[in-house]
Amino acid sequence: MTFVAHTLETAPPAARRSIQGVLKNMGYLPEGVALLAESPETLNGFLQISAAFENATLEPSAREVVIMTVAVRNGCHLCVAVHTAKLTGLGADEELIAALRAGRSLPDTRLEALRLFTLEVITTAGAVSDEALKSFLGHGYTPRNALEVTLGVGAYTLSTLANRMVGAPVDGPLRRFA
Repeated sequence: MTFVAHTLETAPPAARRSIQGVLKNMGYLPEGVALLAESPETLNGFLQISAAFENATLEPSAREVVIMTVAVRNGCHLCVAVHTAKLTGLGADEELIAALRAGRSLPDTRLEALRLFTLEVITTAGAVSDEALKSFLGHGYTPRNALEVTLGVGAYTLSTLANRMVGAPVDGPLRRFA
């Protein structure tokens, strides 16, 4: 089955408001969004859950560690490009970005604890061991942060899998981060 890259005019009515918001925020319609518009529920759900994750108490760079860990683990080239751009915009260290993109240990021990906890959440479907939780909390994170990681894992698992299913390409200004 081939997925259609919708425009504002061809998208199902329930996806048009979200498309307008993306156009306003980004200045263009990424093809990934145009493809996900086939299912307004998926597009709208992703945008809502990712907005909720953006409001988490984890600092922006920590949220990006969660997202990049999920994206690399799930093999979403588009997501890796998007969040490489975001990390670059946040002024993240090139060594951190390179390690995240390669799925390697991070130079910052606190962020590495977050990366490892994120992988534990994914591999155990949330049934993390007491040891893993204790290690995470021992790096200055809170129980609230642990739950926020699950929100990020959920949001960006949805994104990575959906983008892979529809074959979303890296397009527009994101090409330089691919």
